[in-house]
Amino acid sequence: MGSDQVVTDGEVRGVSARAQVRAGIVITGTEVVTARIVDRNSPWLSERLRELGFDLVHVTICRDRPEDIRAQLEFMHSQGIELVCTTGGLGPTADDMTAQIVGEFCERELFLDEDLLARINEIISGFSVRMNWDQEALEAGSRKQALVPRDAAILGPAGTAPGLVVTPREGSDKPTVVVLPGPPGELQAIWKEAVETAEFKAVAARTVVFEEQMIRMIGIPESDIAKTLREFDEQRGLGEMEITTCLRKGEMEILVSHHPDDRARREALMQAFNDEYSHAIFSENGETIDEQIVRLLNGRKLALAESCTGGLLAERLTETPGSSKYFQGSAVTYSDAAKAQVLNVDAELIASKGAVSEEVAKEMAVGALGAFDADFAVSITGVAGPDGGSEEKPVGTVCFHAASADGRERALRIVLPGRRRDVQERAATVALHIVRSLIVDS
Repeated sequence: MGSDQVVTDGEVRGVSARAQVRAGIVITGTEVVTARIVDRNSPWLSERLRELGFDLVHVTICRDRPEDIRAQLEFMHSQGIELVCTTGGLGPTADDMTAQIVGEFCERELFLDEDLLARINEIISGFSVRMNWDQEALEAGSRKQALVPRDAAILGPAGTAPGLVVTPREGSDKPTVVVLPGPPGELQAIWKEAVETAEFKAVAARTVVFEEQMIRMIGIPESDIAKTLREFDEQRGLGEMEITTCLRKGEMEILVSHHPDDRARREALMQAFNDEYSHAIFSENGETIDEQIVRLLNGRKLALAESCTGGLLAERLTETPGSSKYFQGSAVTYSDAAKAQVLNVDAELIASKGAVSEEVAKEMAVGALGAFDADFAVSITGVAGPDGGSEEKPVGTVCFHAASADGRERALRIVLPGRRRDVQERAATVALHIVRSLIVDS
């Protein structure tokens, strides 16, 4: 490969010679470090920063300790980062110290903002009386939250915690810091205000919004993609494009990011992918298989018969608001008796062929089609593991059957790799692709 490319574990990243504005995220919270709370903020912020043209290069998590927060900020500074977003540590308790540490880092003294204090007191006054909370403690907490770095842009508050945009003192090369609350709802509300501040815009004005295209494939290993990229680089050169590959739930996602000047190179790469993998590409605009199913159904109804996935596919299909327009229902028939009683699968067929068989999968799909009065149905029955496998049907063996009301069918038996959850998630994905092929041919 060219010297400006790095290949690691199936991921190819271009190192751009064009200077981008580097950004970082610092997640604070002992509860996040110890995994009592899952970090939902950095993925959301990552998307927002990318949309604005920032090059997000580091995401760190630290405990609510002054020395740890300070260390993360100094690390970001050492990496040439120009914008840091912090989350958490803005509450009224003693361990909420982010605003103080950021002020020290940016060399901005704290002062009591009387207007902010009045806004916080107004917010808490109503419910504090109803809840009979300690007024002295509340007042102390309000004052703490109203202590902010001088000359900082004040955001919100959402809840009772204000956000901040803090710039370093004049002449300093330290980054601008956007200080955001930890609760995702409050953070997302305040973010809209943050990006409109003059302090934020001064940094964002130097960004270049890169163009992106995502294609999705199924049934192609990462090693094949890496080979195609190497060959393209040798023949034409990847230049400064950044290509990220990710194997997710049995599908391959390939995201190509590039400077607007490199559009022709990206189009040539996409043509190379089409020449090699047209049979495997199902999306060239980032559309997921779940989104495609909804669009392709176009008002027609889908039903499910699940066994080893335990309702996982039904959960996926109902995550989208309005799913009642296309999703009829799912029969999670985990036991042999349930398959017979709910879906009218022949008990003798189960006894002779086994619950994990093409024949039983077919009767499950046909049973769901009739039970839910649907236009399409798909069934999943398999051995998710870690136990239950045999020489004939090892762990990971899954049988699928898709059927339509007009009599068309699709069937598949495969052995999926991975642990129990991997098998379940990949089985749900494969089932959607089988339904897609049936709908497309209708």
